Amino acid sequence: MILLTSTRFDEHVTPPGHPERMERAHVFDAAAARWMSRGGRAAAPRAARREELERVHDPGYVDRIARTAGHPSMLDEDTFTSPGSYEVALLAAGAAIDAVDHALDHREAAFALVRPPGHHAERDRAMGFCLFNNAAVAAASGLARGLDRVAVVDIDVHHGNGTQWMFYGDPRVLYISSHQFPFYPGTGAADEVGKDEGAGFTVNVPMEAGSTDADYSLVYRAIVGPVLDAYAPQLLIVSVGYDAHQRDPLASMRVSTAGYAAIVGMLQASVTSHGSIALVTEGGYDLTALASCLDESFVTLDRGLSGARTLPDDGPAPRGERALAAVRAAQAPYWRAI
Repeated sequence: MILLTSTRFDEHVTPPGHPERMERAHVFDAAAARWMSRGGRAAAPRAARREELERVHDPGYVDRIARTAGHPSMLDEDTFTSPGSYEVALLAAGAAIDAVDHALDHREAAFALVRPPGHHAERDRAMGFCLFNNAAVAAASGLARGLDRVAVVDIDVHHGNGTQWMFYGDPRVLYISSHQFPFYPGTGAADEVGKDEGAGFTVNVPMEAGSTDADYSLVYRAIVGPVLDAYAPQLLIVSVGYDAHQRDPLASMRVSTAGYAAIVGMLQASVTSHGSIALVTEGGYDLTALASCLDESFVTLDRGLSGARTLPDDGPAPRGERALAAVRAAQAPYWRAI
């Protein structure tokens, strides 16, 4: 496993009290330093090129974000830029692309530690702390390399509306998201399944507030794993948000650090025989939880199948049962595996 990251990610500065703060970058730096002290590898990413961004973003939108360079701005009530944000956002998208390239070229896990996050950014709109949609840019990079089965699994507590809409009609990209629902940004109902040729290639798993490791374990074993097995992606991109953690201040979930590590391990195992895995950070706003989840995810990815934690299959999971029923009802025409 290799990390793609840079000490420059703290140059994206948000207003005082904003949850997506520069200290998150310092957690990334410290986690990368711990990883390298144990003999792990890391590399500095490059900036994304304009043509790479325009695979998923409108040219006018790229221009709009570029014009924020050198001065602060407010893009919506949650999303801000500082003088260095444009360059940092290019670096974040570039790190996600580099992670995909490394995963495909070397058949080993690659993890991009980046901010700002990306999965809420739509084709022509910044929102939810996000400027460019890093995971979507990375998925489009995989398609540009000739792949025709790319999966994006979004484990952030918020639904990745931007990623969903960018590929909503495209069967070459399977989008799966587990997220608190109803919750920001208001999308991600089980019956949002894709359209036209992409029908069935969006799989939303809406989870009730208070969902635990057992609830997540159920839906990942009964929905996410079987769908990935049936789709057999050549590339799996994971939008890694750690904000479903029980310590996170922005949501109401009860996932533990070990639960997150188990999800990451399960996703890695799902592509070991036929594809590659690249991961890119999204949310996660309790700094202690963010640090512990990163450390445990690194260990899990580095050990691979030999050391991956298994998702527990016992314990009450009433919220997971209700999510499973909703997804099965919506996806029945598309996925026999569930």
